[in-house]
Amino acid sequence: MAQTAAPDDAFAISRGMDLLGAAIADWPGLWRRLGDLETDWLADAIGKVEIEKPIYVCGLARSGSTILLELLASLDGVATHRYRDFPPVFTPYMWNWLLDRLPKKRSEPVERGHLDGLLVTPESPEAFEEVIWMAFFPQIHDPAVSNLLDARSANPAFERFYGEHLRKILLTRGGRRYLAKGNYNIARLGYIRKLFPDARFLIPVRDPVWHVASLIKQHRLFCEAERRNPRVLAYLRRVGHFEFGLDRRPINTGADQAVREIAALWRAGEEVRGSARYWSRIYGYLADTLDVDAKLAEAARVVRYEDLCEKPAETLRALLDHCDLTPSDDGLAALSGRIAAPSYYTPGFSPEELDIIAVETREVSARYGY
Repeated sequence: MAQTAAPDDAFAISRGMDLLGAAIADWPGLWRRLGDLETDWLADAIGKVEIEKPIYVCGLARSGSTILLELLASLDGVATHRYRDFPPVFTPYMWNWLLDRLPKKRSEPVERGHLDGLLVTPESPEAFEEVIWMAFFPQIHDPAVSNLLDARSANPAFERFYGEHLRKILLTRGGRRYLAKGNYNIARLGYIRKLFPDARFLIPVRDPVWHVASLIKQHRLFCEAERRNPRVLAYLRRVGHFEFGLDRRPINTGADQAVREIAALWRAGEEVRGSARYWSRIYGYLADTLDVDAKLAEAARVVRYEDLCEKPAETLRALLDHCDLTPSDDGLAALSGRIAAPSYYTPGFSPEELDIIAVETREVSARYGY
């Protein structure tokens, strides 16, 4: 039987880290300046670091983005954010320098709060660059306005800071290729490609029945955790994770009325219809975007979660080729062996709920071969 409540240690947030996180969230301007000071200090070193074909994993939460992040992050030369980088994301080099000189504490792997079987430690890869985006785009998670950033968007201060930040992550990790998981980057593909014309995008998609079931399960888990421990809600807000929980916010892809309808369904307790409609909204927008932008479509590869689970070696080979990453045959076999379909839960929808999902997602899901 699937566990229905996350254990307390899955959301272990110390008082000290909570206070530091609050200080950083409350004073983003100060931390941006500290990040600039770090950049000045490292000017000679980061000036030699090239950002070559950065890799972005971005899809709606629960689509398989984390397993893709973990698989790619395990390859030699690939650098990404880790759990240890938070809260001081703005100063990654100095913070990691300090951590490396503090007494080491034994850290056993724990299952993350999603209760999806993924074990994490402070060294595990995680999505933290959202902290940077929020500091420069204050309305980027406001569902009342469009959250889209495309090739016409411009923010010179962000673009300078962000490029320097990526170089510092590469320098800190000793990597050659930058990798980021960011679900919200699905609404920024054109902008990111403008900044890095050689960027590669991996966009996971999942059968809507299973995807909606996972979204609903996670939302309930996170709501329960946040009610038990307010630090969890504060933490998720600071890292920019609004996919689940008491402050859940849909991504506005430029369709204000559609977002209002989805939010209204959620408020009314119509989780199945609201989540299914949200799935269609996001993946319909994505399909439309790739249809009209040939260069972006060439830079992006859609990865069906089911193909990853059923044909791991073949699917991995294709997506690694797309990213210009070449593991050995043994390395590919090792990566493939880490992939398995979820066994910790199954969708428990009624026939009526399955009909709702079919109606809400049929047109868009067909575009992805479902």
